[in-house]
Amino acid sequence: MNKDTICALATANGIGALGIIRLSGDDAVSIAQKSFKGKNLEKQKSHTVHYGYIVDGEEIIDEIMVAVFLAPKTFTTENVVEISFHGSPFIGKRILEVLIKNGARMAKAGEFTMRAFMNGRIDLSQAEAIADIIASENEASRKVAINQLKGGITNEISILRTDLLNFVSLIELELDFAEEDVEFADRTALTGLLKRIEDKLKSLIESFQYGNAVKNGVAVAILGKPNAGKSTLLNALLKEERAIVSNIAGTTRDTIEELLHIKGNAFRLIDTAGLRETTDEIEKIGVKKAIEKVEQAEILIYLIDSATNDFTEDLLMIKPLLRDDLKLIICATKIDEVLPAQHEKMEALLRQEIAQEFDFIKISALENQNLQDLKNELSSYVEELKTQENNVVITNQRHFQALQNSLESVQKVEEAVHTKISTELLAYELRHALEYLGEISGEFTNDEVLGNIFSKFCIGK
Repeated sequence: MNKDTICALATANGIGALGIIRLSGDDAVSIAQKSFKGKNLEKQKSHTVHYGYIVDGEEIIDEIMVAVFLAPKTFTTENVVEISFHGSPFIGKRILEVLIKNGARMAKAGEFTMRAFMNGRIDLSQAEAIADIIASENEASRKVAINQLKGGITNEISILRTDLLNFVSLIELELDFAEEDVEFADRTALTGLLKRIEDKLKSLIESFQYGNAVKNGVAVAILGKPNAGKSTLLNALLKEERAIVSNIAGTTRDTIEELLHIKGNAFRLIDTAGLRETTDEIEKIGVKKAIEKVEQAEILIYLIDSATNDFTEDLLMIKPLLRDDLKLIICATKIDEVLPAQHEKMEALLRQEIAQEFDFIKISALENQNLQDLKNELSSYVEELKTQENNVVITNQRHFQALQNSLESVQKVEEAVHTKISTELLAYELRHALEYLGEISGEFTNDEVLGNIFSKFCIGK
């Protein structure tokens, strides 16, 4: 691995009270010393902070504090120096120029975390968890990322992988004694282990739907005929005037997406154009987009005006959109304008016509009536996705794919044991299973995958 000493701004771009620049590498302390007026940093103990100035020759650039961290007890396991300066982007740029002049180079995206991984400080799934923590926008995603940073998924997989590795060793030993036709690996015990691995992999794979909802938010499409109250509902949920509200049909012609947090979970609310036949070309595009958004959504909130007596058009719109994996919530809107008996009649008729299960909620977005019931229904959707028996949640698409590959490979090994294929082929299938399991922690990976993962990090991380 490249042993250059790297440097980068570790805080966000822009003006702030303070900024931090980080160096990592064998020469981090000596390079910092060349740029520093104060104590001799090369003679200081690890994990100490020192006052002084950043200088370019005789010119003082800024008054700073320097923290010294000596290998191997650092994030990268290399010598690390962190410089705290007054948070001017111009000063930060000047300090980086001085450090580069004195022997450092600018870090690439994610290079600090890449070094932590390459030096064995963290595994690959923990490195990805760091990126997830930085990107977390709600409490649920933070908790999941923290659990993964502590090695959650790696711990789950490593125990099973170690047991499988022991069997692979015995199978490989059989190959060395192939002419003597002996079995060192108990096939019955191997079958039992494979079943345990399969159950664990299925459990982790099932957690991905919840993990994806936690990490990216649940897509919720708000749909209905023009003037059913879609924009009014969006504004009421967000508690701000985000969408234009008008009694003129076709006001919303494009989709509006906003984030709503409920009980620590994120929901991506999508207000769409009213569904109707129209000759307006722009409105037609809006209607088409609305249908596309429903196809991508996990939840559909369909609004029907409580004063409506004929649901024929609504039913024609709802039925083609239904899917087994789509949660349907039908809201009777403007409930303050009609008698309760009308809602009972509406619900009974809809349940007769719609085969799929759905939740029926009576609301008035304008009067803020029963909106909490709707929020509770959204929140319960995420809670129901949780797998109670498994505390580890998969949020990463790469992990999900590796787990699926692992499951397929383990099932092939099970079939191989059942059909009593040759030891050579059994060993081949077992090695594949081990490799897929090892992909998650980074024990088996390639430079292209690593480059793709760390390129998504910010420069100073």
